[in-house]
Amino acid sequence: MKFLYNDKVAEEFLNETKKVALKSTCLRAKCGAVIVKDNEIIGKGFNSPPKNLESQRRCLNDKEGYDKKITDKTCCVHAEQRAIIDALKKNPEKLKGSKLYFISLDKDNLKKFAGNPYCTICSKMALDVGIFHWVLLHKEGICIYDAEEYNNLSFNYNKQ
Repeated sequence: MKFLYNDKVAEEFLNETKKVALKSTCLRAKCGAVIVKDNEIIGKGFNSPPKNLESQRRCLNDKEGYDKKITDKTCCVHAEQRAIIDALKKNPEKLKGSKLYFISLDKDNLKKFAGNPYCTICSKMALDVGIFHWVLLHKEGICIYDAEEYNNLSFNYNKQ
């Protein structure tokens, strides 16, 4: 992992990721992801229930009773999954070597700082389609992870 300081391009893509996250209908968390290759967005996604199941939303309003170390118990498709699916539909030839930008929003729709990587569902999907990097906003600044490193950190988080 390395921190990118004063990276205007990364900031622009994280701002675009926030716009995508605002489309989320999840009651528990608003998240967004964009996948970028050669400074072009090739896939976008936000977390929400699967198509046609919006009325069967089972999201938790808070995180009580939610333990991400055990398994994903949300009813939503993750933002990262949806961005990967979008890129596979529209730009499959551009996925290899791309970057996935991810952001989560707080209750006031402001960008939240990311914690440690934890979702192996998304990290494995990203590796499988050829995404090379993950970009997150941390307290220390914008951080870029190698996709394999991100997957290893996610796997180790779930072992704690």
